[in-house]
Amino acid sequence: MKAIQLLLLCLLAAPLVAQEKSAPVLKKEALTANQKAFLNLPEEKRTEFVKVLTEANRLFQQKRIFETIEKVQKAASIFADSPEIYNLRGSCYVEMRAFDKALADFQKAQTFSNDASISDYNIDFNIGEVYFVTKQWQKSVAILEKVMKALPPENLALGRLVEFKILLCKKKLGLDNDVTILAGKYDFLDDSPFYYYVQAVLEYDKKNSLKAEEWLAIAGRIFQDPNVVAPWQDTLVEYGYIKSFYGDDDPTEK
Repeated sequence: MKAIQLLLLCLLAAPLVAQEKSAPVLKKEALTANQKAFLNLPEEKRTEFVKVLTEANRLFQQKRIFETIEKVQKAASIFADSPEIYNLRGSCYVEMRAFDKALADFQKAQTFSNDASISDYNIDFNIGEVYFVTKQWQKSVAILEKVMKALPPENLALGRLVEFKILLCKKKLGLDNDVTILAGKYDFLDDSPFYYYVQAVLEYDKKNSLKAEEWLAIAGRIFQDPNVVAPWQDTLVEYGYIKSFYGDDDPTEK
């Protein structure tokens, strides 16, 4: 998405879906308090909740933001203590560029999932992204470094993107040694756009936008799927290297 790259999750629906597919049922001791409360709902309520939330996610992917919010509110009327509700509504607020409301919802989602470590990085990433897009570099890098510690090693695509955002935050914070180390961490053989976007950043810093655009074009030719390069491109927009679609209304740097 143009404003910000977000992660969606579904914490409460997972146990129900697992039961419907005859997969091993999670032990109650492994669940968060709100997941246990969800499983104590009547079956028809759980089924309706999953159906409504699935539809809300579908609408969000189609950028039908106001319809998504309506569905989220309906899901909340069934079961309000769901991190997915606040995570998804926060994502809607991001699309509306209502970052204060988005951050409040993401933090609310975090309170409902703070003992479900397998999913924490999803919500933390969204919080770090809000701080990134509002140019609160110190807060953003602190959260994103936390994400890197929790991120599964096999999630290479997200990991590289997070490291790129950390590099950009540290540039703004004047941590030049850290930036140099991160910039040289991967080469052109890496299975991500990291190397090419770092080279573009270095050229932007030299005020050589044409050379920077050449590096971005190379990345586009190598990683031909637009879904792969879109979050990297958006990051440059959020950071300020590329002119924002929204004009000059970026939040004040902090």
